[in-house]
Amino acid sequence: MESKVAKLKIKPKPFLFPEFCKGCGRCIESCRFDCITEGTEINPETGLSPVNIDLEKCSGCGLCASACPEPFGLHLRTLAVDEIDNEALEGVHSFEEMVDLFDKADYELEDPSELFGPRESLAPDPVTIPDEWLPFAHDEPLVLKGNYASAVGAILAGCRHVYGYPITPSTEGAELMAKLQPLMDGVFFQAVSEVATVNMMYGTGGAGLPCMTFTSSPGFSLMLEGVSYMVGAEVPGVFVNVMRGGPGLGNIAPEQADIKLACRGLGHGNSHAIVLTPSTPQEMLDLTMLAFDLTFKYRNPVVILGDGYLGQMTGRVRLPDRMKKPGIPEWAVYGDLEHRRNLICSIELSEPVQEQHNIHLNEKYAAMAAEEQRADLFHTDDAEVLVVATNTPARMAKGAVQELRDQGVKVGLFRPITVWPFPIDLLKPALEHTKRIVVVEASPGQLEDELRLALSKAGIHPPVIDHVRHYGGILPQQSEVVEKVLEGEEAVQ
Repeated sequence: MESKVAKLKIKPKPFLFPEFCKGCGRCIESCRFDCITEGTEINPETGLSPVNIDLEKCSGCGLCASACPEPFGLHLRTLAVDEIDNEALEGVHSFEEMVDLFDKADYELEDPSELFGPRESLAPDPVTIPDEWLPFAHDEPLVLKGNYASAVGAILAGCRHVYGYPITPSTEGAELMAKLQPLMDGVFFQAVSEVATVNMMYGTGGAGLPCMTFTSSPGFSLMLEGVSYMVGAEVPGVFVNVMRGGPGLGNIAPEQADIKLACRGLGHGNSHAIVLTPSTPQEMLDLTMLAFDLTFKYRNPVVILGDGYLGQMTGRVRLPDRMKKPGIPEWAVYGDLEHRRNLICSIELSEPVQEQHNIHLNEKYAAMAAEEQRADLFHTDDAEVLVVATNTPARMAKGAVQELRDQGVKVGLFRPITVWPFPIDLLKPALEHTKRIVVVEASPGQLEDELRLALSKAGIHPPVIDHVRHYGGILPQQSEVVEKVLEGEEAVQ
């Protein structure tokens, strides 16, 4: 009998999960014994009618499972021999009796993790290798253009991995990195495109290493899918976008029309990042160093929005007295034994788990909004007219404010250093005595939109908002700001 049982070859029979069956009928067409028929009852979980299976004539050919387009719908089921009682096997004298015995058995799908137990690993728990700050002595100021200043700031922040694709007016930053990184055992890699660039940053940031890129408006647009992946996977990286005129290829002159892109269109899905807006070469250096601190603090990309003039013009820059030697964070997928258990990804096919991840991201965004608002206030203590501007236009606006102050006009400058989050908490005190706001920008109202949205969310009814705007690479001038402020003063009188 043992030899007879051993010779019996039991083919697996199909098993249907009704909740995954779409009722497409492909399995019906594949069955030559007509074991499968169209369903007539609606499954309440799906609203669809799964097929019916009659295994009496089934030969176990498996064609139905192969024809099923739904990978979890139709399975072939098998049993281990030890699941059948040995005494029952002794009464089996034919193939049909063996099939009948197997069909009467209780089939139960088991979780592989429960079946085989937890996965064993020799890797220790992940550890954090802390950053080190090293003394850096350079007392003499430098005269650097904004792109160079940002590159130097990144080096002092410990960045040794830079990727990019040339695009005016940001190329000088990448060009300087290509010269300096090899001297410091760093890497500069000119990618084949901006899409390749951001994916290289995903890999490097996922390994817990500081990385960055220099780009400009059209190139930044190409990176946005990867930026969203980095946000979803909580991967750090610094993006320096030296804005130029648009839309389309536009020109290489300065503009501020990527504020909307950076603050409200940063890739698909629930994506946000801190957006820093420097106005001088010194701030290009300082805010780049800050960006690397913030990108690792929140495990989230950080965007630096410059403009074409700021990237190209030179200014006096003082270097800090220390530089960073970066460590390796606990969560990094670094490739060594200590971090072997870690995983980085931005996909989660379970809707409830994906929702929880978005809740986690929203909590992180809320922490950014509460803790990272930054602004520069100039003569705002008693200002009745408040000028709002950032980047290079803020320099013209500051000159206008000083000129108007000399004429006895109570005017001040509110300069957002973060446009996301917008520094509304720093703006509130200045609004107590402000009767009018003038927004100065090289865009069609994108900075004003961020201002109005922040005021609305804070429940603040704003004073009269006016503006000075230019487009396509033309910047507002100091004289225009003075004229606009004085026009309002005359109207009030």
